Amino acid sequence: MIRVALLMILLASPLWALDPSEMLPDPALEARARAIDHELRCVVCQSESVAFSNSNWAEDARRTVRELVTDGATDAEIMDFFVARYGEFVLMSPRASGSTWVLWAAGPLMVLLAAAVGFGYIRSRARTAAPQEAQLSEAEEARLREILKE
Repeated sequence: MIRVALLMILLASPLWALDPSEMLPDPALEARARAIDHELRCVVCQSESVAFSNSNWAEDARRTVRELVTDGATDAEIMDFFVARYGEFVLMSPRASGSTWVLWAAGPLMVLLAAAVGFGYIRSRARTAAPQEAQLSEAEEARLREILKE
């Protein structure tokens, strides 16, 4: 089963490769462009980065990234270029600023809220008195002694 999965990944790996015409001749610039490709989301696919997408938009985005890298733009300038055109959604990891603070803080706040509710529930259960055992009447105790003697 594992071998089949590995074979499928191996056969699909050419789909992940860049078109040779997209690659830059300078390995350092190409490595920088690929790193940026991994940080940008394909606006067509929406669930994968530009580096792995085969959509026409992703091809254009990779080409644009390489043009900007060749022109000497910094990584931040390239990210700003795409954010200005497509919004924060184009980033695989949105920046923690402005309205996105709510999104970044929502996860930890929900965990803290759940922990507080759970702690309060456990404490309230511990405070409630355990039910008292019912005492047997004298007649019931006498009957119990008779049963146990037999």
